[in-house]
Parts: sequence; structure tokens; C-alpha cells
Amino acid sequence: MAEPVVAVVGRPNVGKSTLFNKLVGRRLSIVDDTPGVTRDRLYGRCEWNGRAFSLVDTGGLELHAGDEILSHIRAQAELAIEAADVILFVTDVRSGVTASDQEIAQMLRKSGKPVLLCVNKCDTPGEPPLGFYDFYNLALGDPIRVSSVHGHGTGDLLDAVVRLLPEEEASAQGEEPIRVAIIGKPNVGKSSLVNYICGEERCIVSSRAGTTRDAVDIAVENGFGRFILIDTAGLRRKSRIDDAIERYSMMRAQMAVERSDACVIMIDGTAGFTEQDSKIAGLAHEAGKACVIAVNKWDAVEKNGNTLEIYRKNLQNDFSFMSYAEIVFISAKTGQRVDRLFQAVGAAAKANASRVTTGMLNDVLAQATQRVQPPTDKGRRLKIYYATQASTKPPAFVFFVNSKILFHFSYQRYLENMIRETFSLAGTPIRFIVRERGEKEGGSYGG
Repeated sequence: MAEPVVAVVGRPNVGKSTLFNKLVGRRLSIVDDTPGVTRDRLYGRCEWNGRAFSLVDTGGLELHAGDEILSHIRAQAELAIEAADVILFVTDVRSGVTASDQEIAQMLRKSGKPVLLCVNKCDTPGEPPLGFYDFYNLALGDPIRVSSVHGHGTGDLLDAVVRLLPEEEASAQGEEPIRVAIIGKPNVGKSSLVNYICGEERCIVSSRAGTTRDAVDIAVENGFGRFILIDTAGLRRKSRIDDAIERYSMMRAQMAVERSDACVIMIDGTAGFTEQDSKIAGLAHEAGKACVIAVNKWDAVEKNGNTLEIYRKNLQNDFSFMSYAEIVFISAKTGQRVDRLFQAVGAAAKANASRVTTGMLNDVLAQATQRVQPPTDKGRRLKIYYATQASTKPPAFVFFVNSKILFHFSYQRYLENMIRETFSLAGTPIRFIVRERGEKEGGSYGG
């Protein structure tokens, strides 16, 4: 059974994101005084008194907004309300009860969901501010005063949330989901892909660059397994980033790569490869993540009989530093080959976490050195005494040799290809650590 969902809603700038971060115990949501910073639904896991639930941060509700983005934000908040088991309505004691608060309260009463009224920014301990009692006029029961900045009252708030959660049911334990970061330049279709996979508008889609700001986690289960999709902000060149919120968004996208198991590197099939695509892919490669390259908008590309193969060969040349990554041509709009994308991501993540026994590894090594003799220099031949796997994610192999200088890059590449082919390690980088006998630490090679 999925964990119960608690949605955090309210008008802009009442401290929803600050409270969300406080309750989940880490800075998942971007906090800024600018209205409209939070746009998509942002999920975090919260646990209190032995009960776990998903907490959902939403954008500020402006019920009469005419702007395209603000309308999308409102739609996202309404979807969160519809899916929630409990609603946490956040207000601001400093502003008092506003007309927007009254309209939101009326909408929440009509929803029929359990609602907790949270009066935020009660930062001084002791008696509540006089304006606190005005919130009884919203007819949502006893308000709970909190300070999202200092944490005052959050324990009482969580106690109240847990009392309203539905009864627990036994749930089957399964494998951990694969965390998949979807990365790429702005407007390549990352949010469109997430929305297609989910079957609903979970992320705001707009032709306006910079629409996605937070790294949004979305749980998905299908025939290929369990996944957590992380939709990220489009990664621009540093010289193009001149907004503080966008700079923070870029940091969050890079953090999303770090906490992922696999990365889908999306490029725009209609625009073709750019240098920025290579730099973005390099982030995932250097982090040692399983990688799949997804060429989006393939339905909009003019084709002849050889278009796909020509495009693939060009991309293999462009992404030569990560030749292990499978290239999948998709359409987030129509769903073309999205199943194949999941299959490739699952295989790459499995390879990234795989472990090879020392015996099997050295058997392959013996066969490889018999087939192609190790290199020599000035009459001295490279000797590989043995190899062992040191770690996973990505697979790292330690080679003990007589001379690191003799272990040329080309021969390492040959051994890497043999290991990949034998142990089905497509989709993941491989690290080689080379040590001379008696040496504790040595150089490394990453492929």
C-alpha cells in the first residue's frame, strides 16, 4: 500500500516551503520571498511517532490568476488537494485573515478532506499574537500555531496530522525503487516525459524557459519495476544564469544527479547535439551514474530510411566519452519508445550496482591476456597479477601490476570492453584503479 499523502496548501509567501523543509528534515524545496518560486508538486517523506507519510509542497494558490504559469501552479495545487488524505492549510499570522484565505478555506471545506489549519510565523514563545484568534473565523476548527523558521509547534502539528491519517494496512516489502534523474537543457521535454509516464500533469509544461525550478520526485511503478523520477530544472551555461532562484535551481539539479541511481540525458531531436548536451552528460558520467541518452521529439524530425542510424552514429561520436550509454529515440508527446527507455534505464541501473566475484573476474582476465598479450616497453612486459572489484555504483576494479607505466590506456580500454561484454555492464561507467605490488594506493582510470 502507498504511504498516505499530506498536502501543504495556502496562498503565496505564507511559509509553506519553509514549513515543508522543516517537517521533512532537509532543504528539498526552494525558499525565497519571490511569489511563485514553488511551481510543481514537490514530494518529501516524513515520519512521526512510527507513522510515515508523503508530504507534498505546492505553489501558492491564487484563485483568480490570469497568468499562464500561475494558472498551472493553481492546477498543480488542486491536483495535490484531490490526491491528499489530509490537507495542511498554511496561513500567516502577520498578514491576518485575508480574502484569499477565506476563498481557499471555502474550497477546502467543499473538498470533504480532513483539513488542519496552521497559523505560521508565530515566532515568539508564550501567548499567541492577538491576530491568531481571528483564524477561527475560517471555520476549519482549532488553528495550530507554528513557527516554520524556529520549529515551534511543529510537534503538535505532526501529532494532529498523524491522528487524521487513514489506518495502516499491511504492505508487501519489495526492492528499493530506482531513482532516475531526468536531466538536460531547458525545453527539451523533461517535464512532458514525466507527465506522459504518470498519465497526468504532475509537472508544469510551458515553452517559457525555467518553468521547472525544484527537483521534483515522483514515484512510478510499471511492468519494468519501481522508479522514482526526478524532474530537474534545465541546465544552462553558467554565463546564461543571472537569476538567484535559477542559480539555486541549477544546484538542485546537480544534487539530483548525485542522489540518483541512473540519469536520463535528454536532448532535443529537432535541434540536434550541442556542446551543452555534452557538458550535462559529463556531470552524470563523472558522478559514476548509470546513463541512458534519450533523443526526444523524434516524432517531429523529418526522416528518410536511414535517418535514425545516421543520427545514432553521429551521437555515438559526439558522446564518445560515454560510449557505454544506450541511445533511445523517444517522443514524450506520443509515448513512442518510452517503454524501451524504462527497459534501458532498468538494465543500466542493474549494471551500475552489479558485483563480480574475484574468481570470475580473473578467469576473464586470463582469457583476455591470452588473446591479446600485454604491452611491452624496452623488453619489459606488463604483468597483471590479479584483479578484484573494490566497489559498486559504479563498478570499480583494482588491478595489481608490476608497472603502472606499462598499463597503457589502450590496453585498459581493451580489458574494459572484455569485462563489459562478459558481465553485461552496458549503461554504466567503469572505474579502473591500478596499483603496483606493495603499493596501497594508485592511479585510476574511468571508462
